[in-house]
Amino acid sequence: MTRDPVTTRDPVVPRTPVRARAVHLGPRSALTLALVSAVGVAAFGWPFLAPPTSLVGAHAQDAPWLFAGLLVLLVAVVAAALAESGLGPKAVAMLGVLAATGAALRPIGAGTAGIEPMFFLMVLSGRVLGPGFGFVLGNVTMFASALLTGGVGPWMPFQMLAMGWFTMGAGLLPVPVRARGRTEVRLLAAYGFFAAFAYGTAMNMAGWPFLGALASDIAFDPHAGVPANLARFVAYCLATSVGWDLGRAVVTVVLTLTLGPALLRALRRATRRAAFEAQVTFEAPER
Repeated sequence: MTRDPVTTRDPVVPRTPVRARAVHLGPRSALTLALVSAVGVAAFGWPFLAPPTSLVGAHAQDAPWLFAGLLVLLVAVVAAALAESGLGPKAVAMLGVLAATGAALRPIGAGTAGIEPMFFLMVLSGRVLGPGFGFVLGNVTMFASALLTGGVGPWMPFQMLAMGWFTMGAGLLPVPVRARGRTEVRLLAAYGFFAAFAYGTAMNMAGWPFLGALASDIAFDPHAGVPANLARFVAYCLATSVGWDLGRAVVTVVLTLTLGPALLRALRRATRRAAFEAQVTFEAPER
């Protein structure tokens, strides 16, 4: 008669999730984010949504101050996400470090077309730490950089929302966790390239309606239809920002391809050590 080998087990067995998230988007915070995003789309795209006979065009110069109220909604999203996720001190510390780093990187390219290294940091951080953390990080980073550079104004809520979308999008990329290496870095570089143009286009939409008589040929005309204003907007982008957006996109791609692998490993190592959402459970020893 043979006896089964005796197996020994540790009395305490910790279990941790496979992929931690520093900020978990629960139902309440996800709904709030969706509502804020819907308001944000309206705030950015109202020139193409309001008909020529609408009264909105008559208050085009007042709109930036009205839409600045988005800042209150953004703060509410951040507060809801933090409260629902039970953000711990380690996640707060990482959020502070990454936001401070991004805010410090932004002034490096001030006055130089497209040299904005903060964007590649936002892409990699959003990819590793998830869409919830990415949205919060984008908002906090842009707010901190505005305070650092003195760029506080009615445009700041638009910048915060656009950067939140930019960083969150990297966390929503449909690449499996195991698909890492060159494939992931190339995907992030491609995302950074197109998202850099999307960010620039969104910010153009935020400022374009308020040119007034400064540039009549390419300014928003509240009495014109959508096709005419779309042609004016394209001309405005080509004349004012396409070079800057291209520089931002190229710098993001170059930094992602060169520094991305090392930074991804560092961020993932820090995430594993922090174990943001790890809830340790205990199994009773077998008797």
